Amino acid sequence: MERTFENWLVVSDIDGTLNNKLRRLPKRNYNAIKEFTERGGNFTLASGRLQSSLERNYNRITPNQPAVVLNGAGLYDYNNREMLWRNTIGKKGREFVKYISEEFDEIFKSVDIGVYFDDYVYIVNKGLMSRFTMHADKAKYEYVDSIDDIPEEGWMKVIFWSNPVMIGKLRKIIATLENPDANFMSSSILTLEMLQKDTHKGVGIMKLADMLGIEKSHVAAIGDYYNDWDMLKTVGLPACAGQAPSSIHKICKFEACHCNKGCVADLLEYIMSGKADDDIRRGRI
Repeated sequence: MERTFENWLVVSDIDGTLNNKLRRLPKRNYNAIKEFTERGGNFTLASGRLQSSLERNYNRITPNQPAVVLNGAGLYDYNNREMLWRNTIGKKGREFVKYISEEFDEIFKSVDIGVYFDDYVYIVNKGLMSRFTMHADKAKYEYVDSIDDIPEEGWMKVIFWSNPVMIGKLRKIIATLENPDANFMSSSILTLEMLQKDTHKGVGIMKLADMLGIEKSHVAAIGDYYNDWDMLKTVGLPACAGQAPSSIHKICKFEACHCNKGCVADLLEYIMSGKADDDIRRGRI
């Protein structure tokens, strides 16, 4: 009888992991995901994107579980078209963003601020980076004059866009202020993202694992960059693409090939071969 994998949950980052450097899906990844899900395995994606922006990548493969959206701030069920769980930014965090936008207006006039809701974005300032991101993600959005024009409840995440020097200055100012119950992370040298405290992809993944009744030892995630750090530190089987920075490799228990060669397939083949379960039994994972 063919072995099945109902007791496994595998979650993949998208760019540089599921997709290659040209943002194309390697056929090897598609085939491995299809085999894994056909054999009962639970597979989905984790991303910083809105559900509508993530949907294109979700539909290109054969996932069978809700996706982790907005860097862990929500779990979205594409079958039933609903957000199953969300963790929104509280009052203290919202006041912090307003403080940055008003008190440092002269300093940060070159910073765009995007406030993300379930599937909609409000943007303060009309800079090049925010326009490019909205176009690339095909997001639903609108420009507003100030933070006061944005609804108070339902903030899922905030993105600050600017040049590397200005993002560095913003980081320094954040370090001198009282932590606004927030989790800050970098997804590129041009962006700084903010979520509610203790919110990241790993939190969303483990929430999904709890819903499915899957033990932490059988929850695997694969990523390629520093914005995957918390996710990889949270799951039982952290894995990384071959081109990931050395510090990411150090926290992973499985090192896959370069994303151009199908790193997600490497991880799934390792699990489907039975070697992952063997390593768990022997205490190697």
